[in-house]
Amino acid sequence: MLNIITQFSKYLLVILTAVYAMKCFTVFRAKYDFDRGSVYMVQNVLMFLIHFIFYLLIYLNTKDMKVIVFYFLQVVLFVCTLVFYGVMYRRASRLIINNMCFLLMIGFVELSRLDSADYPVSRQFMIAVVAIVISLAVPVIIEKGAFLKKIGPVYGVLGIIMIISVFIPGVGKNLNGATGWISVGPVSLQPSELAKIVFVFFIAAMLCRRTDFKYIVIISACAAIHVLILVAAKDLGAALIFFTVYVIMLYIATGKLRYLGLGFGGLAAAAAVAYRLFAHVRVRVQAWRYPWSDYQASTYQIAQSLFAISTGGWFGTGFYKGMPEITPIAGSDFIFTAIVEEMGALFGICLLLIYISCLMMFFNISLKITDSFYKLLAMGLSAAYGVQVLLCVGGVVKFIPHTGVTLPLISYGGSSILSTILVFSVIQGLYLLKQREVHGDVKVQ
Repeated sequence: MLNIITQFSKYLLVILTAVYAMKCFTVFRAKYDFDRGSVYMVQNVLMFLIHFIFYLLIYLNTKDMKVIVFYFLQVVLFVCTLVFYGVMYRRASRLIINNMCFLLMIGFVELSRLDSADYPVSRQFMIAVVAIVISLAVPVIIEKGAFLKKIGPVYGVLGIIMIISVFIPGVGKNLNGATGWISVGPVSLQPSELAKIVFVFFIAAMLCRRTDFKYIVIISACAAIHVLILVAAKDLGAALIFFTVYVIMLYIATGKLRYLGLGFGGLAAAAAVAYRLFAHVRVRVQAWRYPWSDYQASTYQIAQSLFAISTGGWFGTGFYKGMPEITPIAGSDFIFTAIVEEMGALFGICLLLIYISCLMMFFNISLKITDSFYKLLAMGLSAAYGVQVLLCVGGVVKFIPHTGVTLPLISYGGSSILSTILVFSVIQGLYLLKQREVHGDVKVQ
């Protein structure tokens, strides 16, 4: 009986998720402006239904009453998130809120499925609660904080302090070849995750002032310091995000294609240098080029990821019918692989479409903002978010070499989930600013 339920549910979940993804793009059609409320309501119904089906399957496979308790705690969290945002910010973007909650749901589901001591879903849940509570205050700060654009150097100094903290003896922690974490007692933190938000604030605050050549050279040198510290820590995934975000923001601020060309030309040169300097980079490039060359050792991770994805096919093996736990770091860097193996490529494509709809909304907000600081801020955060999704998914499907970054809101990682929720809340604040310009009545109650 359980096999029948599992096989039926995988098709039902793909259909429901596909409808949810379709609704994400419906709201961009101008002729549906009058009816967006019903679209968002349908999304809410779909997301809670999908969430319920997944946890029903988890309970049927584990027979653990704790699963039911944890499910209801999540429902309370998501209902409170939707209600509080709706009450506090009457004109908040419900697409941003819905997608944030949906992606968090999928993350909790997959971590509950993996049920590993290395990826405790209860800890992820607690961090998400704290992050959402903090995020409720962020739009107020963005709306009221006119001073934010005036303290550019402060952001620069703070960002450097954050990413250089990994070199403090006894505090810095090496993991998977990179010194990208700090550990104080039971608390571990990846400073680069939060520092990328500070970095975007820094670049936006500086470039909104002026864009003459001498000034850009100074700002570029400051940005290079951030990137070089990350390279020294061998946190090359974060370094790539910082570098790409800066190049994009510089182009947006100046409108000059030569900066874009120089930036990506420099990126290619830096990649060649990194290949020669770092052994783990050479290993990852080798695994990307020849994933079957050393299956029992250096290429096992990417080869197993490809095996798992191909095993899943279009509709997956079925929830709890695959073996996602045998893929290394399945709850973190390779969580997309774990999802696609059991839920199928179509479900994975729907997730990517939801990520893309978020990115489209972020870009849409940035294009409508007239203030240069806020425009650059929105564009920089959008770029950071988009590049991270590209690096994570591209790495596990062998589109690009694996860089070790997480999938926003889904992968295990307290720093990642906190920084992503903060990015969503900052974008939400910028959306509310634009709504105040248009309607003149955005109020925080």
